[in-house]
Amino acid sequence: MRIVIKIGSNVLARPNGGLDITRMSHIVDQIATLRSRDVEVIMVSSGAVAAGRALLSTNKQLDSVEQRQLFSALGQAKLINHYYDLFREYGLHVGQVLTMKENFGTRREYLNQRACMQVMLENGVIPIVNENDTVSVTELMFTDNDELSGLIASMLDADELIILSNIDGIYNGSPKDPEAKVIPTVEPDRDLSEYIQSEKSGLGRGGMMTKCNIARKVADEGIRVIIANGKRDNILLRLFDSPQETLHTEFVPRPDAISTVKKWIAHSESFAKGVVRINERATEAICSGKATSLLLVGVTAIDGDFEDGDIVNIVTPQGKRIAVGRSAFSSDTAKRLIGQHDQKPLVHYDYLAML
Repeated sequence: MRIVIKIGSNVLARPNGGLDITRMSHIVDQIATLRSRDVEVIMVSSGAVAAGRALLSTNKQLDSVEQRQLFSALGQAKLINHYYDLFREYGLHVGQVLTMKENFGTRREYLNQRACMQVMLENGVIPIVNENDTVSVTELMFTDNDELSGLIASMLDADELIILSNIDGIYNGSPKDPEAKVIPTVEPDRDLSEYIQSEKSGLGRGGMMTKCNIARKVADEGIRVIIANGKRDNILLRLFDSPQETLHTEFVPRPDAISTVKKWIAHSESFAKGVVRINERATEAICSGKATSLLLVGVTAIDGDFEDGDIVNIVTPQGKRIAVGRSAFSSDTAKRLIGQHDQKPLVHYDYLAML
């Protein structure tokens, strides 16, 4: 079994912003137990910025990007060293993987990262993944590590993604309301919009809306997703040993698996280099649920500058984005061929993912 565990900033940080080493140690103890059961684990761990902020105070005025660059550069070294020392007690090796959103933008870079983590797992090394905030800038950042963990789970064909936050799951009301209850299971296509709060967590960049959207997308790809409270004692082991008695929200995976290429494409909408606008007939065909490719005869306009193999967003006549796909033509060629019948598909079904 292969699982991805995302550990949020609010799980690892103390109220004063420093790292909670006791909590880190407790999580490591649980992961070591899972490894002894032959469970492959990939960690996506926040906490670098919090660790760096606790190490250094500065009198200089820094904007938000400069703060993240400075504190993450300091804190990432502290974070990975703690993990190294804690796992070493169990004879387990860890490896650091720092990445950026743009590193997933092409199929080649995506596969390179996949190969790197795959060889680590094959040799018993636990990958510890985090966004490289030292070189990321605001517009190119992941929403937060929830988004990154979903992409990692999809990329490595994980059986399960566990998102550890500082609440027990998704509630049917405000978590602050004593009458609110945790929703134990979320079936495919269930609408949760009335329950989701838009507030962000105290230390992280994302919120429950982000977690829900990522969980839904990953579950639609056939991967079970669990949102649980990382501050609960033995939460990981309890999720494995007695899930019925453990507070959490589970997103039930769709039974029909999709290809690894489609998984990459499903997470690539923010990497799109262009927009393909289609007519009503093409919209109906793509949304029919049948294995349908996007033909140039159904295209009404091409926006943006892209090459063949680049990712494009597909938009209805009303301007709604309904799919993302890998273009078989450059934008210049596609514009010349708009409306033609006797051409290969602009986006083949094998490289098309509905949103």
